[in-house]
Amino acid sequence: MDAAELDLRALEGMGESAVFAEEIAGFHAQQAAEKLLKAWLAISGLTYPLTHDIDPLLDLLRESAPDCERFRSLSSLTPFAVRLRYGPSERAAQPLDRKALAGQLRSLQQRVQAEFDALPSKCGER
Repeated sequence: MDAAELDLRALEGMGESAVFAEEIAGFHAQQAAEKLLKAWLAISGLTYPLTHDIDPLLDLLRESAPDCERFRSLSSLTPFAVRLRYGPSERAAQPLDRKALAGQLRSLQQRVQAEFDALPSKCGER
């Protein structure tokens, strides 16, 4: 979760697309989403695959946390993980709404933090 916070802060600091390319901002957004979802899976006691693809992570969470579906739109960030970051001269198709994206990622972060904060009570119930 700490590593995701660093990516999220980076995204929030990249407000101007004239300075920071979509591919760079998108990469940090994707990384924040991936890290937060993997943290959520770990907190839930689930094993996650070594992937940058957001959809399989959400699919794994769906049974134990159906409300994760509200973050499904984050799967559009998957291409920023590798293809748009390292692909030969590929560019993002559309500009990112960085402010809205950061807000959605902060919402995901709050949801994961709530799961983390509930861990001691969950452990006491087992």
